[in-house]
Amino acid sequence: MTEDRAADRRPSPEALLEEAGREARGRLKIFLGAAPGVGKTYEMLTAGHARRREGVDVVVGVVETHGRRETEALVAGLEVVPRRRVTYRGRTLEEMDLDAILARRPALVLVDELAHTNGPESRHAKRYMDVEELLAAGIDVYSTLNIQHVESLNDVVAQITRVRVRETVPDAVIDRADDIEIIDITPGDLLVRLKEGKVYVPETARRAVDNYFSPGNLTALRELALRRTAQRVDEQLLTHMRAHAIAGPWAAGDRVLVCVSEDPRCAGLVRYAKRLADRLRAPWTALYVETARSAQLGEAERDRIADVMRLAGRMGGETVTVPGGPRIADDVLTHARATNATHIVVGKSDRSRWFEILHGSVVHELVRRSGNISVHVIAGDALSEAAPPRRPATAEGLRLDARPYLASLAIVAAATAVGFGLQRILALQNIALVFLTAVLVSAVRFGLRPALMTSLAGMLAFNFFFIPPLYTFTITDPENVVALFFFLVVAVIASNLTARVRAQALAARARAKTTEDLYLFARKLAGAGTLDDLLWATAFQIASMLGVRVVLLLPDEDGALAVRAGYPPEDALDAADLAAARWAFEHNRQAGRGADTLPGARRLFMPMRTGRGAVGVIGIDRDRDGPLLAPEQVRLLDALADQAALAVERVNLVADVEKARLGAATDRLRSALLTSISHDLKTPLASIMGAAGTLRSFAPALAEEARTELLATIEEEAARLNRFIANLLDMTRLESGAIMPNAGLCDLAEVIGSALARGEAILKHHRVEVDLAPDLPMLWLDPVLFEQALFNLLDNAAKYAPEGSRVRLSGRVEGNRVRLDVEDEGPGIREADRERVFDKFYRVTKGDHVRAGTGLGLAICRGFVEAMGGTVTAAGRTDGPGAVFTVSLPVAAGAHAPEASP
Repeated sequence: MTEDRAADRRPSPEALLEEAGREARGRLKIFLGAAPGVGKTYEMLTAGHARRREGVDVVVGVVETHGRRETEALVAGLEVVPRRRVTYRGRTLEEMDLDAILARRPALVLVDELAHTNGPESRHAKRYMDVEELLAAGIDVYSTLNIQHVESLNDVVAQITRVRVRETVPDAVIDRADDIEIIDITPGDLLVRLKEGKVYVPETARRAVDNYFSPGNLTALRELALRRTAQRVDEQLLTHMRAHAIAGPWAAGDRVLVCVSEDPRCAGLVRYAKRLADRLRAPWTALYVETARSAQLGEAERDRIADVMRLAGRMGGETVTVPGGPRIADDVLTHARATNATHIVVGKSDRSRWFEILHGSVVHELVRRSGNISVHVIAGDALSEAAPPRRPATAEGLRLDARPYLASLAIVAAATAVGFGLQRILALQNIALVFLTAVLVSAVRFGLRPALMTSLAGMLAFNFFFIPPLYTFTITDPENVVALFFFLVVAVIASNLTARVRAQALAARARAKTTEDLYLFARKLAGAGTLDDLLWATAFQIASMLGVRVVLLLPDEDGALAVRAGYPPEDALDAADLAAARWAFEHNRQAGRGADTLPGARRLFMPMRTGRGAVGVIGIDRDRDGPLLAPEQVRLLDALADQAALAVERVNLVADVEKARLGAATDRLRSALLTSISHDLKTPLASIMGAAGTLRSFAPALAEEARTELLATIEEEAARLNRFIANLLDMTRLESGAIMPNAGLCDLAEVIGSALARGEAILKHHRVEVDLAPDLPMLWLDPVLFEQALFNLLDNAAKYAPEGSRVRLSGRVEGNRVRLDVEDEGPGIREADRERVFDKFYRVTKGDHVRAGTGLGLAICRGFVEAMGGTVTAAGRTDGPGAVFTVSLPVAAGAHAPEASP
């Protein structure tokens, strides 16, 4: 119980994140009014002057004075950013200069008329989008708005005033506002202002009073403004209470589900659902059930559905499309129960009673079977949404495909022929089954309409050829009339059911095909080895599945977006498309054609998103006018884009891991090199400096033997330094691939003798034995490189073998190769280290002691020997302690043993 109370006193993480998000952006204050003329702009300018007197940097982005002297006087005392001029259809429009304000970067900017639509060639279609960019840049904004411009209240205002407002602002803008100040005056005072000409010119004011500014309309608009403001204040209070762990009311667990169809009134349903969700402080979802009938919808209906779903998304709702079966009510209730929806909003049906009897009523089934779920049946508003204009019909669109109907007539003719063949052995009622079979075949093969024609043609053929009197449509027997009637009824019902099953099968086949394509696409992405292959596969898949042109853009090393793939191939984009692609990538939202931002672009760009953000941009376009994609295509594109984004991130992560691995290896090599340099340079240099200093200071007092010993020390340590530097240079040559052996036929004994003479100083404390077979042939090798490799092996033996021990060199012929062994009587090499000793900078550690050296000698030895076609390996001695290094070299063709030298 104590833990539960402690949890109740904790602040809400969501509320804390919301407050933290507000701190990182500018603050928005909206002066909200019920109607034009209540003084919103005046109050905004007054507040701006007050902030200016407090020392805040205030500028005017755009203010519409409409000729009011009081408003113009307030503007005169503030800095005004010059507007941007745009020419449109012979007129010069003045728009707010967003770029100039961003460059000026004031602390507060005043922006009038938040719902204003920007002119062409503007970066954003709406002024509220400009305000959002200002807020994202950390600039505070004061703005004005009338209640009739709020998206979710658009229908209600139209019902009250009988005027449809086309410029609207999404409710999310008001929800994100930090402060809302209601500017309100009584209807009587506003009417007085109208008559005095303080709102409009006299003629316009008189028309406004007669049509819009009636006392009843103004009272209703005031109520809407007050309620919307109270709702926002309540949300702010709830967020404050959660952030500070103040006990109080919590949001209800309601959820609203609105059913969407191709009906023109669905936009009104969506707005009602938004208002209902706001009142309940609940999330809401727009649901479209995709049935077999959806495939028969025209372009206008499909566009209408897409527009309504986009409207729901803009107003903050979730949009969902689910495949449905024959009963839409079952699918709606299944989704509602799966998502815990407590309210279902559905439109009132205008179908006839006969239609509901034959096909059923979705509304009635929802109401009857909803259980504890509340069902809101909305009649709709004739003013709610004008149907989108239908595209003019073309000759191709009007052309009827007669082939299914001709084929159906052929099936009836075949059934008639079969009936003639069976009429001698079957009764008349059984021949009717032949024609019923023809109806089923037509329904399965061609669909409902050809099947209905087959039913009618089959009934007429059955009557004409088989029901007495023959070869006439007259029926004398009443029983035959009844039989023929029920034959037609059964044929129609069977054709309807069969056609419905066929449509469902086709829809299921299409969904299965889409699922299979997605599966194959996922496998293709998993098998793509390079980024270019992955991007090309993505572009081809999107283009083939959606029937669009595709370009894929990814950031380069400098962060600039560049076209990396396209289908058909595309090398460059124009400035408008590049700007839209950049905006979509930076803001992780759609931009371009059909979107709210930069709609003038030729393509629609959408980001390829992962959990870490956008990794690229997909651009699509097609020649057809209207929306680029239907709702189901939007879902498919989202799925393809998500898979492609994850694959791109996978490739990038692999590259990052490889870079990290190489970086770690480089760091290890650098550390080893620095360790070697610090030891192998410091020790001989100290010896050289000590010996040289002693000779300089005490040379006259030293005996000849002592001076000779000091000079020998200097020579030995200088030779040691020379070997160290030579090893570094040789390793650099090996890793750069610059080793090119200057090979020729050489006597192995001569090279060994030269290496022993060179290593006389380091081997002077060891017993050196040489055992070379007399039949050693001439070898094809570079004598200089091989002498260096052999010297490194002797140096390694002298370093690890104790003084007085034996170092033995033996050579013999084994097949077509010559084997040379260098043995020592040192501590030997563990089996686990016998391959690692040839790695760069690796040195075997015995206890706490590490032998002096760079760890490069054996690596250089292997590199030189392999450059000459040989191999070198390490092993332990079998007859005692110590190590054996074996060099194997190939015998040159035609080589023979050299003549014995004296």
